Order: sequence, then structure tokens, then C-alpha cells
Amino acid sequence: MANIALILAGGSGQRMHQNIPKQFLTINDRPVIVYTMEAFQKHADINAIAVVCISGWEQVLKAYADQFNITKLKHIVTGGENGQASIRNGVFELEKHYAPDDIVLIHDGIRPLVSEELISDCIVTTKKYGSAISSVPCYEPVMRTEDGVKTCDFYPREKLRRSHTPHGFPIGKICAMHRLALERGITNAVSSNTMLFDLGEQVYFSAGSEKNIKLTTVEDIEIFKALLVAKKTEWLK
Repeated sequence: MANIALILAGGSGQRMHQNIPKQFLTINDRPVIVYTMEAFQKHADINAIAVVCISGWEQVLKAYADQFNITKLKHIVTGGENGQASIRNGVFELEKHYAPDDIVLIHDGIRPLVSEELISDCIVTTKKYGSAISSVPCYEPVMRTEDGVKTCDFYPREKLRRSHTPHGFPIGKICAMHRLALERGITNAVSSNTMLFDLGEQVYFSAGSEKNIKLTTVEDIEIFKALLVAKKTEWLK
């Protein structure tokens, strides 16, 4: 059974207010997308990497993979009009090359600090339950508002989880779910797990980490840089 990482790098990153897509921003000595690919490249149980890439950047991605020796990169797929379409493009391409019970781990290209432990637990959970979503407990109170000025309700934090990636599925299952979503007019789901939930499917939790941050704003870049420094000094413990 093969395990394939499907890395999502199809967004333009408008909230970062940079001139190039945030997944291609260079931090220290390498682009963000390279950090992400390296995490899966180094994992012994990942057999291949596929990247859903923003249109026009496919050759740049290929050049970076060659430069940084990402030998597991086997597939580059052009992104779609939104996140759901990009994932659909990716899994439909993988369906052509792999068996239905092979595992795909869908991961945000702008979560470059995904660890070996998170990848491993996502694979194990997917094999056990048929799905997996990396998640962490919610420690902050979550308030609901109608007008953005005052609160009108709150959610018990002990009943909430914050979802990250990777998300794990058998390839046959996630492709079938995407076809069913199209039939039912679901075309702009926030993520794979919300799409499956809308289709009446359960999704099971796998391990998460607060370090597995998503680089959405300039402030996130600063946090990422700090975590990189901390990672380099872990041997000092």
C-alpha cells in the first residue's frame, strides 16, 4: 500500500500582501513550499509527493524540487478556481496512478513545519478508520457575534477542536466523495473534512501540534522564523 502526500500550493496568498504567492516566498535559505516538501521527502513511509500548483508556477516548482533534491515529487497538477477544485484536481490525477486503497495525505503547502509524528499518526488513523484530520484542542473561549461588535453566544471550548492538515483518506474514497459533492452542488467547501461532513461522513481526529502553523499573514512569517531558530537549537536540551 502506497502513501502519497498531496501538497496544496494553488492559492495566490492575497492576505499576505506580497508580490509573489506566499508558498514561494523565500525564508532564510529556501522557499516555503520546499520546507513543506522536505517534511514528506524525509518521511520513510511517504512513497510519492504530488503538488497542486498555482497556474504559471509549475516550472518554478519543478526547478526548486531539482535544486533541493526533492526526489519523491512525481506529480505537479494545476490548481482550480478554489480550494475544493484544487484538491479535486489533485486526487483525480492520483486516481490515475494509484490503487483505490492507497492513502493520500492532503496538506497545506503553507504549513511547512508539519512533523514526522503528525504525518505518521495521520497515516495510522486513516488506515484504522478510513479518514483522519490533524487537530488540536481549543484552549481559548470562542465567542459568536452577529454584528462584529458584541458577543451573542459562546461555545464550550472542551467540545471544540481546531482542524489543521494533513487530512488522510484512501484515494478511492476521497475521489468518490468529490464526485458526490459535485452531484449535490457542493462546490466551495472550506476543506475536505467539512465537505465530507456535509455529505454525512464522519472524519476522525489524528494528532496535531501548535507548531504546525499556517502562514497566512506577515505575522505568521515572523513566528515561523522564530520556530525555525528554536528547531535548530533543540539539541541543546
